[in-house]
Amino acid sequence: MAESRCGAYYTATVNQESNYPRLEENIRVDVAVIGGGFTGVNTALELAEKGYSVALLEANKIAWGATGRNGGQITGSLSGDDAMRKQMRKTLGEDADNFVWNLRWRGHDIIKNRVAKYGIDCDLKHGHLHTAYKPSHMTELRASYEEAVRRGMGEQVTLLQREDMSDYLETDIYHGAIYNRKNMHVHSLNLCLGEATAAAKQGVQIFEDSKVVTINHGAIPVVVTEHGQVQANTVLLAGNAYHRLERHKMSGKIFPAAGGIVATEPLSEEIAKTINPKDLAVYDCRFVLDYYRLTGDRRLLFGGGANYSGRESRNIEAEMRPSLEKTFPRLKGVRIDFQWSGMMGIVINRIPQLGKVSDNVFYAQGYSGHGIATSHIISEIMANAISGHMTEFDTFAACSHIRIPGSEWIGNQFLAVGMWYYLLMEKLR
Repeated sequence: MAESRCGAYYTATVNQESNYPRLEENIRVDVAVIGGGFTGVNTALELAEKGYSVALLEANKIAWGATGRNGGQITGSLSGDDAMRKQMRKTLGEDADNFVWNLRWRGHDIIKNRVAKYGIDCDLKHGHLHTAYKPSHMTELRASYEEAVRRGMGEQVTLLQREDMSDYLETDIYHGAIYNRKNMHVHSLNLCLGEATAAAKQGVQIFEDSKVVTINHGAIPVVVTEHGQVQANTVLLAGNAYHRLERHKMSGKIFPAAGGIVATEPLSEEIAKTINPKDLAVYDCRFVLDYYRLTGDRRLLFGGGANYSGRESRNIEAEMRPSLEKTFPRLKGVRIDFQWSGMMGIVINRIPQLGKVSDNVFYAQGYSGHGIATSHIISEIMANAISGHMTEFDTFAACSHIRIPGSEWIGNQFLAVGMWYYLLMEKLR
């Protein structure tokens, strides 16, 4: 039985709810995709555009998991960029730096072009601030700004000092920022549902309430649900933190961490323009950061922190309100209309995990809190790999990952200790 969507702002403001059938027959396709989030939907769409027959299987509703619960920010941030460059030099040599830099921005163009091509209504907006919460953060931001300018993005980025910040936000907590005009923000649920509609129009057979119980491996794998089966030449696992398939080979690689988000009551136009006059998305430089933006109906959507225990928070409003009101004192006592959490798929070294369970069963997962842009890039890479163009897939698959033996609980405690260390280092820098 499918679970209903969480009580997120996105759920309450969806353009049109999905209503795809449950798989109740045996079908044959070229590719079976398991997981109806950004990765699954967009890989299916990419493959359909290439002429493949595709079945997409989702246990609940399209975008039910982290895809429909996130902060909605599309930024050129990769959690594991340093680790990527180091490991990818083994296969790419000096080209690794350019490869990783281009990954930062590739997802933006995919999303922007897809929204335009298929006419997806998803409140897509441009503009973002990466802010310095401490004076020491300005060194990091200055280096990022100088690299962007060196690589030809000078017209799209501006380095702001503390005295500039009042023109962008009504808060005194930041010491500067990078204003990035290429970064975007979006109603993520409407984006994914629009992409699913596009995929269905391209011939993808989409099934909701169709939980996969097992995969029978072989020359022609069989994906078995509770009420039907899909025979496919190739299978893609795209469930990220929510799936529990192939645990013998997949366990210990990715761990769930819950992030909490709230959305306020609608703000007046005057207040919205006062606190965030350029309608920008924002996050800061801390290891455990705050992030926020205004929605299409002028609510402040505010998130932050991460619960590495693997359990969802009980009172998200109580956790988020102090930071929200510290950031914008004008909003002290503002009504919170929505609060929710979602599970991010965290990888120890923060490099997205691409690989194979068997010769014809692929997987893609682990965006460590930067999933909107990254998932669209990975979808393109996976569709290329499935259609025989393996170069970029092989680059990711060659990366080494730490696998923690034992239960998922043990892995989450390992992550919690690691985050404690980073929080300590944050206090010292």
